[in-house]
Amino acid sequence: MLTGAMHVLSFIGSAAFYLPLLVVVYWCVDARLGARAAVVLSCGSVVNTWLKLLFHDPRPFWTDGSVTGHESRNSFGMPSGHAQNAVAVWGFLAAQTRRRALWAVSAVLIAGIGVSRVVLGVHSPGQVAAGWTIGAALLAAALWLEPRVVPRWTGRSLPEQFGFSLAVSLAALGAMWAAVEALDGWRWPATWAREIVQAGGRVEPITLSEGAAAAGGLFGLLAGLSYAASRIGYDPAGEVWRRLARIPVGAAGALAIYTLGLFLGTRPAQAFAVQALLGLWATAGAPEAFVRLGLARRTSRAVTRPGAKRPKVRQ
Repeated sequence: MLTGAMHVLSFIGSAAFYLPLLVVVYWCVDARLGARAAVVLSCGSVVNTWLKLLFHDPRPFWTDGSVTGHESRNSFGMPSGHAQNAVAVWGFLAAQTRRRALWAVSAVLIAGIGVSRVVLGVHSPGQVAAGWTIGAALLAAALWLEPRVVPRWTGRSLPEQFGFSLAVSLAALGAMWAAVEALDGWRWPATWAREIVQAGGRVEPITLSEGAAAAGGLFGLLAGLSYAASRIGYDPAGEVWRRLARIPVGAAGALAIYTLGLFLGTRPAQAFAVQALLGLWATAGAPEAFVRLGLARRTSRAVTRPGAKRPKVRQ
């Protein structure tokens, strides 16, 4: 029973939970809140992927025979991505309100998610503590930078915003490449490999693909949000049935891109492109489709470029 509860808490701290949650918030509830939280999560994913490559630290069940790995993880363990994202995402959402109840729930989730990773044998207490610390630093940086960076970003032309988006993602990709290159010649220790296989995982070569996927997702997110704010002016308000109808439409588009990715393969260039397309679809393509299908409306805030006249609102 305890293990089952830990799996639930761990899932609440995973990308498999955050991504659909934030996408639904963006599409159906509050586009601004969903977009801001998604940027925090994407930046956290880039940082965590890079740090794991940098430290290439083993997970507890790889090296300690007394620890049972309840998840077949084959990525490095330092720092805990679950713990890091718990602080960054739940902390960010709590920071948007002064309600003590939300802060209390967020604190319980942050603590519970971290503990679950230790109980499941996939992280050490030190790796979880490091994740909490890095997540807190990312949260503080996000809250401090947002009011300073966003006005300057949105004050630029759309091509400039696209250029900045690409520059940020390529900088992230360059950091990933450097970390992977530092591991050139590194080999999985036999004991680590054996434990990973026994837990149901697979031992794979260290490549740039995962880092490229994280960088591509960041590019698609930033570029898509820039386009949506400048050209679409997406408004998630509407009748409940319209909001709910957006989910299968958006999911169908994401599934089509994901299926395309299966045929393209997992090399770095393909991984970057597929994740970029997914980010662009979620933030710009799907909202445009919702508007054209009559499932959503445009706001009057969309502009063509700084100083230009606002386009007419199309209902």
